[in-house]
Amino acid sequence: MGSGRWSTNVYDEYNRLRAASGKGVFDFNDAMHRRKRSGWRVHDALDPKNVKFRESRESDEHPNPTSIVVMFDVTGSMGSIPVSLQTKLPELLGLLLRKGYVPDPQIMFGAVGDATCDRIPLQVGQFESDNRMDQNLENIFLEGGGGGQRTESYELAMYFVARHTDIDCWKKHGRKGYLFIIGDEMAYPEVNRREVKAVIGDGLQQDIPTESIVRELRERYHVFYILPQGASYGGDPKILGFWRKLLGQNVLELEDSEAVCETIALAIGMTEGTIDLKTGTVDLRDFGVAEKTLQVVATALASIPGGLVKARTRGGLLPGLRPFGR
Repeated sequence: MGSGRWSTNVYDEYNRLRAASGKGVFDFNDAMHRRKRSGWRVHDALDPKNVKFRESRESDEHPNPTSIVVMFDVTGSMGSIPVSLQTKLPELLGLLLRKGYVPDPQIMFGAVGDATCDRIPLQVGQFESDNRMDQNLENIFLEGGGGGQRTESYELAMYFVARHTDIDCWKKHGRKGYLFIIGDEMAYPEVNRREVKAVIGDGLQQDIPTESIVRELRERYHVFYILPQGASYGGDPKILGFWRKLLGQNVLELEDSEAVCETIALAIGMTEGTIDLKTGTVDLRDFGVAEKTLQVVATALASIPGGLVKARTRGGLLPGLRPFGR
């Protein structure tokens, strides 16, 4: 997957036509919630069951792909995150591409629930370079469940990304991809083999400690956890401590969940060394981002290593993108 190029014009026209037809942005989700719970199902395009690999490939069109996975919690108070992501996709793509943060980004969206109690604990799209990423995002079911015990099945999502993605940026170019998990709870201590069998289809001989799957994952991915402070457990020291033990300074506290896209874009650019924090905030201002949001993003990213890295020369413009809000 990963062919084609993003077009803001296509995005705008698709949204216009959808609105004219009377459909909501998350029409599949709306349709599921009109059913009884027993009839809820994952969209066919996002079903992780028996998927061998989600692939991010190089091609003549995209010779140097950058694989980016964005997984968000769809339980409880986290339901606003995909809405924000969909609204700000042009901004995210604009920063990554037009500002030259990374070459040839290919983005895969997914969603996490709780495998102990939710009907749909994991949803995983495809790596896409064009407007199909928006369609994958729209097809996510916002179940809104969760067990209320400050744990969700993030380890199941990390297992899938570690064992069921095949990314050319690493395999052919030795460059790590990116995984951003947006949530407000802890992972379970182990990847449960029965849950893996039921949700993904793999037959494991034994459970895998979450720390082990994170080590495996980080061999090929830069892994970030974003905790919005306005979520149910925002700022919880136990949850922050759990993730910092696993990911160190790649745990980002975000005062406003509406700033998720900007935070992802700048975190990638800073990790790549194509920008520093100062340059990134200037870029956000160029895109018409409000000063309040600039401060939220700057505060969240102040501690990551790229904050003090001198930026390298950046690439030129990519046709089809415009600054968000203009």
